[in-house]
Amino acid sequence: MNKNTIQKLQSQFDTLAQHMPETDMEFRFARDLQEPLGYARWENFLTAIKRAISSCETTGYMPSDHFRGVTKLITNGKGGQREIEDFMLTRYACYLIA
Repeated sequence: MNKNTIQKLQSQFDTLAQHMPETDMEFRFARDLQEPLGYARWENFLTAIKRAISSCETTGYMPSDHFRGVTKLITNGKGGQREIEDFMLTRYACYLIA
């Protein structure tokens, strides 16, 4: 991977950062990272997330500290809403997925 591509991906990664107001914890939503990491389908990305959770356990860290499952409401084309699953990921969780 060339230096320009790495810088572009790092910039994208940094712009996706969000903070929890009560703890000032930095996190990123998995669905926001899915496309930049090259996954077209959530099901395929979910497989990578599950492997990363296993790696987190193997290294002795608590996966619940780095991977928090959440649901989001999205609006479909006809104006209806439905829930989708997502994850709030720490920087370490993002590293394990990538």
